[in-house]
Amino acid sequence: MKQLCILGSTGSIGRNTLRIVEMFPDRFKVRALAAKTHVALLSEQISRFKPDMAVVFDAKRARELSRRIPAGAGVTILHGAEGYRAAAGHASVDTVVAAMVGAAGLMPALAAIDAGKNIALANKETLVMAGEIVMKKAAANGVRILPVDSEHSAVFQCLLGQRRQDLARIHLTASGGPFFNRTLREFATITPSEALNHPTWQMGPKISIDSATLMNKGLEVIEAQHLFGVPAGMIEVVIHPQSLIHSMVSFKDGSVIAQIGIPDMKGAIAYALSHPERLPLDQPIPDFVGIGRLKFKRLSIKKFPCLSLAFSAGRRGGTLPAVLNAANEAAVYAFLNRKISFVQIAAVVEKTMEQHAVVTNPELDDIIASDGWARRQAEAFIRKMRK
Repeated sequence: MKQLCILGSTGSIGRNTLRIVEMFPDRFKVRALAAKTHVALLSEQISRFKPDMAVVFDAKRARELSRRIPAGAGVTILHGAEGYRAAAGHASVDTVVAAMVGAAGLMPALAAIDAGKNIALANKETLVMAGEIVMKKAAANGVRILPVDSEHSAVFQCLLGQRRQDLARIHLTASGGPFFNRTLREFATITPSEALNHPTWQMGPKISIDSATLMNKGLEVIEAQHLFGVPAGMIEVVIHPQSLIHSMVSFKDGSVIAQIGIPDMKGAIAYALSHPERLPLDQPIPDFVGIGRLKFKRLSIKKFPCLSLAFSAGRRGGTLPAVLNAANEAAVYAFLNRKISFVQIAAVVEKTMEQHAVVTNPELDDIIASDGWARRQAEAFIRKMRK
């Protein structure tokens, strides 16, 4: 039986992970749950799954959570950065589901690696910010990092049994988001509520906006570089609106292998948790006759400059991907709070990247410093845009 810590248990990935735990109670036991501010849902999860430990963002929410948990429940309640690291390194845990949103997921992931825990990785920012450091540390500690993102899970599955030296290209698929068919002129009037309405996937607010700008796909490109040890030039993004092919790989003999399934994250999560086994999820197999044909479309970089910025950061490396990520986080939350327009998200990221002095072989301190600098710089650009 695998002993789980779920970092980000109240988010979409966390909730789906807990559904899998409910489906297979003989396979998984939850030892630690961590959320940010959703105390009410976290308290329900504690009542249902009875972990040893629960973590929230700050002391105020820890007190609120304590009031909601019955006396004698046997759960230790912690908060803040130390709490997240403690949950990731919990002595009884063997697998950490890293599903926190944004840069906040990096340090708990590193804590899990230091403690020798295997990681089911849904937090792409961990590898975007510090991919070389994370992968080297994982290798040194004998830690396995298995991808939870549907695209990276697909690539991982397609590469099983194949020689890496035969790989020619990774083809990451993208639905195109809610605005793929809109004209560039219409982008100026896009509202947060429109951007949150993804046509295929159910995701949290930040990831939904990233999907709408295609920054999410750009972050996945950088993540793929580190997960699979390939340069950015060996990765391409293909628009596939049906979201049935989760990604593909091609080989030097011209062969292409694709991983296909319905758009439901439980498949990728379950595979990361059970590999090399496959769990009987009772997911429907796509109706290929009813589908008729699989559709692909060409991508316009002019409409989605965030993707180009991510490719640039991935090629340059060093601290630039951390700056890209931090500036994007600041810009996305500014857009959600109606401080900037949809098209200004990319402008904030680009301006911040242009001002950054890249550290080419960064230590962790360099990455953390660059992250903080980028957030301050992006906020300054956002204030100027509002005047």
